[in-house]
Amino acid sequence: MRRAPVGCAPFRQPVQASRIVPILSHRFHDFTRLSLVVIALLGLAAGSGAHWLGRPDVAAPVWAVATLPALIALAVEIVTDLRRGQVGLDIIAALSMATGLAFDEPLAANVVALMYSGGQLLEIYAQGRARREMTALLGRVARTAQRRDAGGLTEVPIAELRPGETVLIRQGEVLPVDGRIASAVAVLDESALTGEPLPVRRTRGEEAMSGTSCAAEAFDLIVLRPASESTYAGIVRLVEAARDSRAPMMRLADRYAMAFLGVTVALAGLAWGLSGDRLRALAVLMVATPCPLILAVPVAIISGMSRTAAAGVMVKNGGALEALALVRTAVLDKTGTLTAGRAEVTRIVPCAGFTEDEVLGAAAALDQASNHVMAEALVSAARARGLALPAPEAVTEAAGSGIRGRVAGRDVVAGGEGHLRALGHDLPERELAPGTATVVVAIDGRLAGLIALADPPRAEALAVLAALRRAGVGRIVMASGDRPEVARAVGEALGLDAVAGGLAPGDKVALVSREGAAAPVMMVGDGVNDAPALAAADVGIAMGARGAAASSEAADAVLLVDDLGRLAQAVAIARRTRKIAFESVALGMGLSALAMLFAAGRVLPPVQGALLQEVIDVAAIVNALRALRPGAGENMNAA
Repeated sequence: MRRAPVGCAPFRQPVQASRIVPILSHRFHDFTRLSLVVIALLGLAAGSGAHWLGRPDVAAPVWAVATLPALIALAVEIVTDLRRGQVGLDIIAALSMATGLAFDEPLAANVVALMYSGGQLLEIYAQGRARREMTALLGRVARTAQRRDAGGLTEVPIAELRPGETVLIRQGEVLPVDGRIASAVAVLDESALTGEPLPVRRTRGEEAMSGTSCAAEAFDLIVLRPASESTYAGIVRLVEAARDSRAPMMRLADRYAMAFLGVTVALAGLAWGLSGDRLRALAVLMVATPCPLILAVPVAIISGMSRTAAAGVMVKNGGALEALALVRTAVLDKTGTLTAGRAEVTRIVPCAGFTEDEVLGAAAALDQASNHVMAEALVSAARARGLALPAPEAVTEAAGSGIRGRVAGRDVVAGGEGHLRALGHDLPERELAPGTATVVVAIDGRLAGLIALADPPRAEALAVLAALRRAGVGRIVMASGDRPEVARAVGEALGLDAVAGGLAPGDKVALVSREGAAAPVMMVGDGVNDAPALAAADVGIAMGARGAAASSEAADAVLLVDDLGRLAQAVAIARRTRKIAFESVALGMGLSALAMLFAAGRVLPPVQGALLQEVIDVAAIVNALRALRPGAGENMNAA
């Protein structure tokens, strides 16, 4: 149902900003709505002036003439809808105005015309407020880029950019594609995607997301993926799907709105029939307003989706937001979700005669010549400690087992326990945590120490899980393809309700199905192997929007930034949004029903009824817009 009576206008989806004809059409409709308001307002003022001057014979025709443009426009919309097979609730508004003119109550009809056309402007404002975060994202789409060629800079459409090419990003420009920083430093404004207001410094080699903007000096960016597969392209697709969506609650509101139409007409006829007073029927029509059903609910849902977008979580549709509000069980992937998905140095055990910095520094300096994932972790840990890393010499590497060479004149060997034993080193027994990988380091033929690496839980994981429980998620389960003992160690550290390790993609689907049979369930994951489970859950949430990645495509919502804390915020926002939507319906429809009864008893005359109807509409919509504001419990750290 998309039509609304009296002061409540149809809930229309905004047009795409990139299309000229829809823009002109949208502006024309906005101008028409404004014109109807001006005509009705001027007519009401002129007629009232004539009435106060003792010329009711002039006032009545003025009010009637000022009503006709709104009535004619409304009639055209109703006929258009009927031709499309749609029955709209604007029929009540048309009946109110037509009946007012027929019953010689032009003032009441003029007030309805003003309330109706004013309600359409109120709708434009409410939709604009509700969608502000999502439409802001769409407005940042880059069209062209400055590509570095042999002859210099060439401006090209972003669709022509290919991985490996270099583009210049000037101050204030939006990054058109995902890329890697090629300059020494880049200062980026990531607020449009993450909500963080402060600029972020990125150094050479770090990845930068499309949709962010250059906040300082120009820099070079190496293209990582085509524009169609970039982070921002994926987000734009999510936004376009979200703005065209309808939640189950919104469809249910449509059905109730049709019932409301029948009740309104029946009550108006009954009041007239029992009393013989036709003005009672007119008063019922004047005060009838299903606005809380057909407009307040969508405004609340879209407001909630806009809030989650501002929090860094793009929900694809209103149904997903409503489902997220009902979730009672969470199934979380381990690697890349509860953990960072990369190895980190967790412990250094030096042997006698060596220090932690000596062991780590030697291994990291040597591993600068390796592209192994553990080598990257060692180098990062050493740099974090501020250790000097001289260039290694005479390096030889046994793929997957170890590496040796000279660092600052010393012979250094680093690798797994088997590699060091093969070289004749006796290794001491050490108790390390389950799931820990070990790098053994020898310097000048002597065993120097052990370095333990692991993929530990995220620093914020415990706080996020606590926030999820406060938001009403009573059961939290971890699903992992990693070894069962590794998964159990992480699960015990986080205090989870259940842990399942060694799972194939099909096993994760089965786990989600079992949990979903007991309570509404959401699945959170980040990899391609998580896509089937994300699709099987009531709500699938992907960690990080990376263009056409299978996990993002299969998910109902996407965390736009690598921050698990946004998940708890999204759940809290969804719950509050659903509560506000129901409150808006209860408030608005309760007041409407009460007003209709008073009108049927002629306690409420037609003109006052029309004015009260608009007050009820405004109250319901303003209450629905509360979903745009932060509420209690949305802060992840809230007690």
